[in-house]
Amino acid sequence: MNLSGSICALATPFDSDGTLDLDAFRRLIERQIQGGTQAVVVAGSTGEAHALTAAEFDQLVASCVSHVAGRVPVIVGTGGANTAKTIAVTQRARQLGADAALVVTPYYVRPTQEGLRAHYLAVAESAGLRIVLYNVPGRTGCDLSPDTTARLAAHPNIVGIKEAVADAQRMADLLVLRNPSFCVLSGDDPTAARSLLAGADGVISVANNLVPALFRALCDAARAGRRDAVAMLDAQLQPLFDALGVESNPIPLKWGLSLQGIGSARPRLPLTELTPGHRSRLHDVLMNLQDAAA
Repeated sequence: MNLSGSICALATPFDSDGTLDLDAFRRLIERQIQGGTQAVVVAGSTGEAHALTAAEFDQLVASCVSHVAGRVPVIVGTGGANTAKTIAVTQRARQLGADAALVVTPYYVRPTQEGLRAHYLAVAESAGLRIVLYNVPGRTGCDLSPDTTARLAAHPNIVGIKEAVADAQRMADLLVLRNPSFCVLSGDDPTAARSLLAGADGVISVANNLVPALFRALCDAARAGRRDAVAMLDAQLQPLFDALGVESNPIPLKWGLSLQGIGSARPRLPLTELTPGHRSRLHDVLMNLQDAAA
């Protein structure tokens, strides 16, 4: 399994009444694959995993695995605040056919670095699935250090890290860990181009939901070292990155997808629909990108 290039953190479409819209989900997946996306993440933070029941988690993952049908790797978000529960969810993802698990650092409980190391080793030893570490301290309240990541990278079941700290030095500290068995993936759209040009293997992207072909073009150009093309594509995408950051992810994304006919604009509570004052901005950005691609 090669985790690299343009990877989409899939949204979870809902109907207007708040139930899973699996038809829209399959259309979203197919659009990603046709647009060149090289792997997908299901039931991550962008997919509102916190708001899914266990039965919905099973439905979502099974639907994704079935529709993808081996065309790209399927990575399932399985991380939680408790190690035993994380192991159980990761084992369930394996049973449903996942290729790997994206395991976020335990949120809210604020473990030490030794606690993080022990947590990930327990998951890697017990879950029976390849693990991608996920560090996003702005959401979790704890930061997986590069030193701890280096210790974890030696485990054969830990195959990479998604790093969402938007800091060039943090990415540089992680890139020295890259090897054929351990990949370094950006988890921050606005700095993805910089990370890719520095040597990151790929990016797990939110914006990719809306513009898969354009995001694949950015990743290909960056990994080929075509800096002029990267600068042009990144400049085109920055207004989208900005618009998607006006409220908590995936609030703006869900509204943007609804414009494209993918699910309802309304996420599940406690997230609410995009504030009306922000809607025209995102609409205009998407129209401009559509015109540029035409």
